[in-house]
Amino acid sequence: MKIKFFCPRWGSEQLPWDEFCFKVKEAGYQGVEASVPFDEQEKDIILNALKKHNLLLIGQYYQSFEEDFEVHKTSFRKHLENTIKARPVLIDSQTGKDYFTSEQNKALFAIANEIAVASGITIAHETHRNKALFAAHIAKQLLTDNPDVLITADFSHWCNVSESLLEQQPEAVKIAVSRTVHIHARVGHAQSAQVSDPNAPEWQPELDAHLQWWDAIVKSRLQNGAGLLTITPEFGPSPYMPVLPYTKMPVSNQWDINVGMMQLLRKRYES
Repeated sequence: MKIKFFCPRWGSEQLPWDEFCFKVKEAGYQGVEASVPFDEQEKDIILNALKKHNLLLIGQYYQSFEEDFEVHKTSFRKHLENTIKARPVLIDSQTGKDYFTSEQNKALFAIANEIAVASGITIAHETHRNKALFAAHIAKQLLTDNPDVLITADFSHWCNVSESLLEQQPEAVKIAVSRTVHIHARVGHAQSAQVSDPNAPEWQPELDAHLQWWDAIVKSRLQNGAGLLTITPEFGPSPYMPVLPYTKMPVSNQWDINVGMMQLLRKRYES
């Protein structure tokens, strides 16, 4: 099984795409995770930069802003179909809302499955706050009720929502591990979806917990005969990154932390 690492565009939006892709390639990533714009000229700039630097794309959908379900559903399909046109390796989808009913979120999963089957591109639904899979106990039931749903595992959100390291929810973690095709490798804790620096000794228990979950995902993919696992180290900028009061200076360097996480996991799984 191959493991490929992707760099988030999030936090580097100020860089022109060509400069960004050069930096990504130099750091050792195999691809980029980013949203795909509707504007064809902007889309061409992105795809040309990726091609120039021999980088893959994971498309990202996060534009879940419509409160009205019918409007939301139409927008969801439109965004996914637009992202498919870029022919990404897969799509990471922040699907649904925590305030939608299970039937409404199920309808969104069905739309994604229809598009995935028609295109041959996997759509992985992210375990993200405010979305359908926002909490471990909710995701456990939704995944049980929707056996075709595959996920992006970002357990940092579940730690924050549950104010725990999920010690009391092993069954929810187990089913999530079995459905994971993509990892967002960010370390969260009981009070936030992002620790200040995963290398700091005070965050060792949180890092260890996430590493155990990621190890289980790698093992599950291997046992299932998967040919590929994708990982995006996804520590974010402010407000995910803690900042100093008044100056708003970040307490750590987002780019360095993500590159360091990639290097840690590459070494951990190289065999």
